[in-house]
Amino acid sequence: MTTSPDRRYRVTPKPLVTAEVEAVVSGPGCGALVTFVGLVRDQNAGHRVLWLDYEAFEPPAVKAFAQIGQEAAARWPAVRLAIHHRTGRVAIGEASVAIAAASPHRAEAFAASRFAIERVKQIAPIWKHEHFDGGEVWIEGATADPHDPAAREAAFERACS
Repeated sequence: MTTSPDRRYRVTPKPLVTAEVEAVVSGPGCGALVTFVGLVRDQNAGHRVLWLDYEAFEPPAVKAFAQIGQEAAARWPAVRLAIHHRTGRVAIGEASVAIAAASPHRAEAFAASRFAIERVKQIAPIWKHEHFDGGEVWIEGATADPHDPAAREAAFERACS
């Protein structure tokens, strides 16, 4: 398990606990707390999904999460962001990712949370191995250059639309 020193960014094989993710960002100045939880669903591309296995290149994934936090802070300075991602076997209905965004006002917290999940999918070195009835497939992971401004702007656009 890799965790940044401030506990906001974590990759872990343990089940995610949203209260832990929220606790590292909430505080007295927090008027809004938005939590996004990505769950493993039982259907994808016409197949009945049985479970997922996640693999991550942990130190660079945590570094990517910190970069996402810095990018969000540049756009929404009052927002504090936390990103925790699960690795290993994750069952249907369990959380694979949890993102918490806290800020004085709700609009910024919602936007930062949406931006964070879009960027995780773009730049975090995390791969999904889907197991389904009749087979298995690796789902392509991050493909964007973490320093590509066009990819970052695309994530901002999705977050703010």
